[in-house]
Amino acid sequence: MQATMPISQVNMAGAVTGVTHGPAGLALEQVFAEHRELVFRAAYRITGNASDAEDVLQAVFLRLLRQDHPPEITYLRAYLHRAAVNAALDLLRLRKDALNVPLEDETSGVEVTAASGQEASELRDWLRQALARVHPRWAEMFVLRFVEGYSNSEIARMMNTSAAVVAVLLHRTRASLKKDYMAVTRGRR
Repeated sequence: MQATMPISQVNMAGAVTGVTHGPAGLALEQVFAEHRELVFRAAYRITGNASDAEDVLQAVFLRLLRQDHPPEITYLRAYLHRAAVNAALDLLRLRKDALNVPLEDETSGVEVTAASGQEASELRDWLRQALARVHPRWAEMFVLRFVEGYSNSEIARMMNTSAAVVAVLLHRTRASLKKDYMAVTRGRR
């Protein structure tokens, strides 16, 4: 996915040909204007890159635009946020194979202690790659809880499940990420 221009310069009215209404009967241009910042921020937090976040923003709204029959959406804000998280995780998964380097081939022995900006950046990169390796539903819940700050009950409502299931899956995701992190840092110390 490549954005050809910053999304803030896109004229949605010119892009909408024949489809004038998005979810809940709202004009797609209105939906875009009201929610583009939300979608961009959610994508940026996951990708860590403005260009990738713009690509995700574009993909989310193009998917809405291309639907013959827009889905019935009860909570538009939650729907768009979830779509942005999913699209950003999909983008990371697509790039995962190109970015993966076996730990044995890694020659830079850097300890991750969050003492410097470089190390914090490496930690964020590791987290993005690790989230791309876990089950997509688990990764989505993890991002909603620990990056976006939603409560377990809010996540449960967004994902049509119970708060208990969210809590269990978050626990499993954290345990999996901790195990992966320990394996990575063990190789660097």
